Amino acid sequence: MCIFVAKLSNIYCMEFIDEKIERYALDHSQAESEVLKKLNRETHAKVLMPRMLSGHMQGNLLSMFSKMIQPKHILEIGTYTGYSAICLAQGLQKEGVLHTIDINEELEKMVRSSFDESGLSDKINYHIGNALQIIPKLNESFDLVFIDADKKNYTAYYDLVFDKVNSGGYIIADNVLWSGKILDEKEKMDADTKAIDAFNNKVHNDKRVEHMLLPVRDGLMIARKK
Repeated sequence: MCIFVAKLSNIYCMEFIDEKIERYALDHSQAESEVLKKLNRETHAKVLMPRMLSGHMQGNLLSMFSKMIQPKHILEIGTYTGYSAICLAQGLQKEGVLHTIDINEELEKMVRSSFDESGLSDKINYHIGNALQIIPKLNESFDLVFIDADKKNYTAYYDLVFDKVNSGGYIIADNVLWSGKILDEKEKMDADTKAIDAFNNKVHNDKRVEHMLLPVRDGLMIARKK
């Protein structure tokens, strides 16, 4: 896999693989379900910043991770329109539950509709509000945590969930390459980039986990609690 990062003034381009190779990979991967395909279309048509959607390739990867781990309890911080929650919930054990948290109540109707259409709504607890306030109230231990919310609080979320993650459980964080801006000189980084860089360094130096930064899409940090 090759990584190409180009910087023109303040414009960043992040391409991990050739577009034709990516298309070939998707064509030879599990097809996007009709529910996810519809949600993808609606997100791009109706919601601001559709790039935040996990999408087909990353969604497949999250689904595969979940099916390999076979979690009983999943926590997702950052629901957006529900695409990644549906993918993650596909790997839950029979009696498993996914808790997903988002602060944007305006998307609730779309999210709940998609959960219903996926047939997984009975496995998903959808919380609307501030994750920093909701997480301490969750009386669960988790086999898998997915962080994909406001970047400034990534470290806070990590610290808040760590003791709730079972030994051998996983914490996965999205957008840890931040469109290549993590390569900026420290003094030129904006606040979000500094937060992501601090988070990456924290996980890298945390002796309590095994970890790798996977350069898929905008980067996934994968940490396994020892």
